[in-house]
Amino acid sequence: MSPFSSKLRLLQVMESSSHTTTLSETESRFLAHLASRELVSALALERLQRLLDETTDNLAALVLKLGLLSEDDLARTLAEFSGLPALSLEQLPVGPVAIGNLNVSFFRSREILPIGVVDERIHIACWNSLDDYAMRALEYASGSTLARFVTTRSTILSALDSIYMPRTLPSDSMISTNEAYEDEEIDRLKDLASEAPVIRLVQRVINAAIAAKASDIHLEPAKEGLHIRFRADGLLRDVEQQPKDIGASVISRVKVMAGLNIAERRLPQDGRIRATIQGKDIDFRVATSPTLHGESAVLRILDRDDIALDFDALGFDAQLQTIVREAIARPHGILLVTGPTGSGKTTTLYAALKEINTPDRKILTVEDPVEYVLERINQVPLKTQIGLTFAGALRAFLRQDPDVLMVGEIRDRETAEIAIQAALTGHLLLSTLHTNSAAAAITRLLDMGIDDYLLTSTLHVVIGQRLVRKLCPACKVPYSPSEDVRSRWCVPDSTPLWYRAGGCEKCQKNGYKGRTTLVEALVMSDAIRAKVLNHADANLIESIAVDQGMRTLFQHGLERVAAGDTSFEEVRRVSSFNG
Repeated sequence: MSPFSSKLRLLQVMESSSHTTTLSETESRFLAHLASRELVSALALERLQRLLDETTDNLAALVLKLGLLSEDDLARTLAEFSGLPALSLEQLPVGPVAIGNLNVSFFRSREILPIGVVDERIHIACWNSLDDYAMRALEYASGSTLARFVTTRSTILSALDSIYMPRTLPSDSMISTNEAYEDEEIDRLKDLASEAPVIRLVQRVINAAIAAKASDIHLEPAKEGLHIRFRADGLLRDVEQQPKDIGASVISRVKVMAGLNIAERRLPQDGRIRATIQGKDIDFRVATSPTLHGESAVLRILDRDDIALDFDALGFDAQLQTIVREAIARPHGILLVTGPTGSGKTTTLYAALKEINTPDRKILTVEDPVEYVLERINQVPLKTQIGLTFAGALRAFLRQDPDVLMVGEIRDRETAEIAIQAALTGHLLLSTLHTNSAAAAITRLLDMGIDDYLLTSTLHVVIGQRLVRKLCPACKVPYSPSEDVRSRWCVPDSTPLWYRAGGCEKCQKNGYKGRTTLVEALVMSDAIRAKVLNHADANLIESIAVDQGMRTLFQHGLERVAAGDTSFEEVRRVSSFNG
């Protein structure tokens, strides 16, 4: 064993034998720093200090594990606290750094990365600058002084994997040529995913999507290259195309960031990325899928600072808000929100939960996945691979003394039956259903096999909704609808002008900027209940609801057109009434 390795081994043994949960002076000062800067709530700090006495995890690792700070936030905060520079992408080494008799296992165990030697000083990247032991060990073993840089934990682990991963294939004769090729290909992808140009490209695309207020980033391999598209205000648009040979490395980089299995390219995978972009905490829900030309990936952007859990901001007028608030004020029963994928159903349910999220209520949700974390609400992500389904979670919830339950979606008879049972036993239940109208939700539940008398006893309100693009206020163009249009769509003379999309720099020549909601709210009345008991079709149920004052999606859309919020063409695009 070399003198370098012997010294490191001696220090590791000494550290393990003297382990204690007592905080060092540096860690205590860092806790005070978090509190003084209000980066972590007082309640979270109290929980953190309690857990530090119960675990062998270091302080920085526990901050990450509890999700108190994202990796980027922790790196920035530690750099500021320690007075150390942040590591730039250009400083990442492209190959092994020669430092005497390098002990790679030590670097892996302490999660630090040698990045070079300048003027006899060893430059080291770390993510936990509170860990003095690793630095003292290196200085003692190498006899050199150190220059430290701070970066994220995932950056260090990825670089260690790509630079120091063994490149020799096993000599076992049982390994086939194809398997060996696969291993080499995986190693190559890991290398490419950790290269600075690929990292910068992915970061640039993410920054551009955030700046464009996109809701999704689509990375799609094709014969001619990697297509990059953004979905903004509900519509996809091409952004750029990258060469074919870089496509796999871009997807691999995204998979590394999301903690997915980079070696599995035959099956779809789901993951999550938490990052700070342009000063904002943003989550990315990542879904990959195999295609003819390679893996594709979609990143759903979940900007917690940009979501408005407020009925006014969502486009609910006073009439609609009254209906929803009366429904969620009930101690039991069911409120359903219907519409296609991407129509804002979950956001509406979150707004409803926010209204009733008081200390005297216990609220449980099961979602696929959890899109936004809500304070004081117990949120459970769906995990069908281990048997945690909507029905299973809902059944378990009933044994936890809840007041309010939220189910991400009613997909099958079992989930519907348990939801009905929950409402019958004194719980308020909120959920979504994929139907084209509010009335169609009733017939859908009947088709699932739900007894009509149970449905009429528990269902109170069904909301149908769509998202429409809002006209850019800076460039919308006024015009007067023709007499034919006025007559056909019953446009009153009191509405002399409508508006159509223009196009300017503020809206990137689209004519639209942002989205709002079209809503119809079907309230269960005695007349509707009687028709449900007779298994009437959705059209008849809707006509009765309209006679009793329900405003359909299309009618609400015409009101938004008259108010200058959106265009007639946009309303016809998203509503089922095309006339």
